[in-house]
Amino acid sequence: MVDIDAAGGLATGALIAGAVEKPGGVAGDEHAGTFSDCGEPTTANFCANCGQPTHVHRTLLHLGEELLHGVMHFDARIWRTLPLLVANPGRLTREWIEGKRTRYVSPLAIFLFTVFLMFFALSFGGAALMPTETRSVDERIAGTETAITNLRAQIAEAETRNAADSPGAEGARAGLQAGLAGAEAELQALKEAKASGPRADGLTVGSWQASMADMAHNGNIRIGLGDKTMQEKILHKLANPDLAVYKFQQTTYKFAFLLVPMSIPFLWLLFAWKRGFTWYDHGVFVLYSLTFMSILFMLLGVLGRMNGWLAGFLSLVGALAVPAHMFAQLKGTYGLSIWSALWRTCFLLVFCLLVSTLFLVAIVALGLGA
Repeated sequence: MVDIDAAGGLATGALIAGAVEKPGGVAGDEHAGTFSDCGEPTTANFCANCGQPTHVHRTLLHLGEELLHGVMHFDARIWRTLPLLVANPGRLTREWIEGKRTRYVSPLAIFLFTVFLMFFALSFGGAALMPTETRSVDERIAGTETAITNLRAQIAEAETRNAADSPGAEGARAGLQAGLAGAEAELQALKEAKASGPRADGLTVGSWQASMADMAHNGNIRIGLGDKTMQEKILHKLANPDLAVYKFQQTTYKFAFLLVPMSIPFLWLLFAWKRGFTWYDHGVFVLYSLTFMSILFMLLGVLGRMNGWLAGFLSLVGALAVPAHMFAQLKGTYGLSIWSALWRTCFLLVFCLLVSTLFLVAIVALGLGA
């Protein structure tokens, strides 16, 4: 089922993005009189002074047309912007900074629309990040028992070998032992859950939601964030995992814009000693980069629902696309050499990890601790 809040957020984001683009409207064939905004005489389809179209529509049909236009597309410029964003992000960023803007969608508009579209897609198709368990408890017990049998066979085989003949064999055996202990603990928990019957809270026995709720109730989750009151609020929401995931998603897309001001100072640090680059340049870079990451995240979310080696291969390609895109955008935007772009890409990846961590902490505090 489509999330109504997410659908509303998508429409709002598209309309905000359309407002940022400042569409010129549709001009008619009337050229008589004066423009209503500034009083200048009409001489063409648009006013040279204020940009208002000559013919001002006053029909309900045109109001609907503007709504659809804002939600569905940014006219032909989107088809010139997206290919460059993927294949040559440095050129796109550089041309926008240099003032060649009429052919492209603005970085702020495309960022807003893409972020809202991403979370709408996640709400429509379900959160690909969270595990979905469709097997019954009996099926999970049988699968866990099979895994335990295989692990015991692997341990027995490893113990018959001479550790000296295989470097790292001792560590491999320790890993197998740890895996066996975890599987046995999971099997015990599943059997206890089955014996206890249906849960009073309505959660599926043996599901990740049930495990999360139990850990929250039993105090097995440690929250080192904020004061005691905030920690209690977070634990209370985690006791209802589906609601917690919903709140987390909603808060994330509502405050996604915070990634921009959080990222710009770190990018500035990479060029603090170089003249000719302004904070505006870094802002354009961040907006286009985050737009690409949002599109990539949507694609990976779709691939996460596929099975087979192709899905794994494409997911690996998607993961490698992140540093490759950063490298290409840095090199093209700032006119860097290969070495300069390479070491800045390494630092930028570290900065992205730091910003993402800070952002997630803020989202947890805002969404679950409120």
